[in-house]
Amino acid sequence: MSRNAKINTLLLAIVAALAVLPLALGLGDHKEEPFTGADAQAETAITEIAPDYEPWFAPLYEPPSGEVESALFALQAALGAGVLAYYFGLRKGRRQGEARAAGAGHAETPAAGSADSVGSGA
Repeated sequence: MSRNAKINTLLLAIVAALAVLPLALGLGDHKEEPFTGADAQAETAITEIAPDYEPWFAPLYEPPSGEVESALFALQAALGAGVLAYYFGLRKGRRQGEARAAGAGHAETPAAGSADSVGSGA
């Protein structure tokens, strides 16, 4: 197994552990909603500290349910991942194209005195 394959396997194992361990260890069992986002936790903390706090801004769009909100968040994440994948793929393709062009430029240079370099006298 190559060094890169070992690193990729290790990183994949770490990501899997980060996803499974909180569920397996029951880290959120004492909470009503165990795995809420940071926004909801911040809102709860603010209302506990200052119950009369009024937000400065209101949301532009309030989804009708938590499921719709989760779906919109997943769509946003998928679009962001698509944009990043496109960018990195484009960079890699350009780099490979430049390498091919540089390699082809050296291999296909005509030899001095060949018919291509002399030209046609017609």
